[in-house]
Amino acid sequence: MKVLSVIGARPQFIKLAPLSRILRKNHQEYIVHTGQHYDYNMSQSFFDELEIATPDKNLGVGSDSQSAQTAKMLVGLENEMIETRPDVVLVFGDTNSTLAGALAASKLNIPVAHVEAGLRSFNREMPEEINRILTDRISDYLFCPTPTAMDHLKREGLSGRSFLVGDVMVDAMNYFYEVARKKVDPLRRFQLTPRNYFLATIHRQSNTDNRQNLQTIIDAFIESKETILFPVHHRTKKYLQEYDLITKIEKSDNLILTDPLNYLEMLILEKNARKILTDSGGMQKEAYIWGVPCITLRDETEWTETVEEGWNVLTGASRDKILSAISEFNPKKERSFSYGDGKSSEKIVRILAED
Repeated sequence: MKVLSVIGARPQFIKLAPLSRILRKNHQEYIVHTGQHYDYNMSQSFFDELEIATPDKNLGVGSDSQSAQTAKMLVGLENEMIETRPDVVLVFGDTNSTLAGALAASKLNIPVAHVEAGLRSFNREMPEEINRILTDRISDYLFCPTPTAMDHLKREGLSGRSFLVGDVMVDAMNYFYEVARKKVDPLRRFQLTPRNYFLATIHRQSNTDNRQNLQTIIDAFIESKETILFPVHHRTKKYLQEYDLITKIEKSDNLILTDPLNYLEMLILEKNARKILTDSGGMQKEAYIWGVPCITLRDETEWTETVEEGWNVLTGASRDKILSAISEFNPKKERSFSYGDGKSSEKIVRILAED
């Protein structure tokens, strides 16, 4: 089987890692990196530490408007698919790279397999939501991480193409946490102790591109007086500077700013945090898997199980809700939901190979 894997952003590199390791045992893989994330900390560092083969092609698309970026990807990916003629194209998650890969393949009548299919936030203002919906509609294999995702696809008439395989992120976390323990020590690096700090990330367009939202979130962080480690996404840094919030952060006594951290460091920091503050979908799920309370800086989530189980609270960009969650939010019961048995990658490869 010849597989073309399309990736472009940090979460996709992580999802690819365990799947690629299984895939390459008996099959051929050709990796195309769109270049959606392009600086070292957001891209190449992940290939280095996650033992992913160097991409066969990097399209070097970089940042642009949603439409322009997707259009550039489509042209580049179509050329690669025509040249390589894969048996199936693998796409991951919900980025512009996901949609571009699925569109290019479907136009060439190449089967599309969507890893992490069926997620819905039901917020059509999120670019990611549009990417999810469209990718699922044109994919031939819909690999779902949860029963909830399967239910969404059933309601949309797509159950005949859906497979409940669990979440490949569990595969990655299980494998790479043991690697991380031997290679990195971010607690020592930032002079932190377990359960005595919060870990925060912000990168969603609804927060970064909205001056009021970003300022309110930062104000709440500072007002909390809690020690908060804040790895700053390059998109977020641009707006922190534009809104003149960097100076305010640097004057605070409790916020620790750092450049984006590698995946191994983030695994250690997530597992040992008292709480996580984020607008990332992936970190909500990782927090739940680790058993760390999560405060989501959005008004909705695609990982509804984490909220239903009481381990995730949605605050949006409300100062009062964020401060209340930082001081008072604590899960009332043990986690009962599972995101899989850590063998999702094996199930996906087996389904593709046997079909």
